Amino acid sequence: MSILQEQVKDVEDKIKIREYLKAKLELSTRLIRSASKDQRIFVNNQVVRMNYMVKTGDVIKIDLDKDEGQDIIPEKMDLDIVYEDEDILVINKKPFMIVHPTKNHRSGTLANGILNYFQETNQKCIVRLVSRLDMNTSGLIIIAKNQFSHGTLSKDMKEKLQKRYLAVVHGNLKEKEGTIDLPIYKPEGLEYGNVRVVDERGQRSITHYKVIKSFEHGDLVECLLETGRTHQIRVHLSHLGYPIYGDTLYGHGEEEEDLIKRQALHAYGLDFNSPRCGEMLSLRADLPEDIKELLEKIKRL
Repeated sequence: MSILQEQVKDVEDKIKIREYLKAKLELSTRLIRSASKDQRIFVNNQVVRMNYMVKTGDVIKIDLDKDEGQDIIPEKMDLDIVYEDEDILVINKKPFMIVHPTKNHRSGTLANGILNYFQETNQKCIVRLVSRLDMNTSGLIIIAKNQFSHGTLSKDMKEKLQKRYLAVVHGNLKEKEGTIDLPIYKPEGLEYGNVRVVDERGQRSITHYKVIKSFEHGDLVECLLETGRTHQIRVHLSHLGYPIYGDTLYGHGEEEEDLIKRQALHAYGLDFNSPRCGEMLSLRADLPEDIKELLEKIKRL
């Protein structure tokens, strides 16, 4: 059972528990309403209504577990679990894996494996994705185990959650460290498919980068996202003339399958605050073998 607990300290004004949970614990209205309906909110070990007036010394407990269904087929899968606690699960996603089922891909996705893991470990959780990655991008993904952690981390995404990537690009960047601040736009029309472009009509998009290693035929670049647009790193680097190796959409991936069979982009780092205690978590995932092999290959070019 996952319990969120808070002891009330120095309440001066009369305040209903509904308002206390929103103001002091920053819980969403949706979570409060759901927990109240299911009688999962307790004060001093007694179920209370939402008009209960909070007093100094009260011990508030919220049962975050909820029986929920999800239209996902559980599948046994070898998951690379980087971190887990009662609120979150962080997975190092392998390349070539779709994150969530779609109409044409009902099985074999990361979500299928996660749901099976939850069931095997007797956790009453559904798959709540906080972050996502393209099918051919590897690396760290956060899954929230309950409404509380999902709401908190989703709110933190814009300011407090830092995502770090490593990319192997063609050419050598002129400036070894800098910021790309260029708007990204999705053109209309079927002929464009899922392609994004740099265009003044688009949303502001900011990528901070730093060259980690340089070779004659490319750079290993660290990228930190300040915004999280679709394909942001791939679009920005390609627009500047440094496409990612193996990128079939924004580079020359079809011609580079002897080097790597997908874009050489890996979400290697996550820095964020624990939703429950606020402690900073810094998680890392090593480069996968195919990108390590690519680096060795371009050294020999």
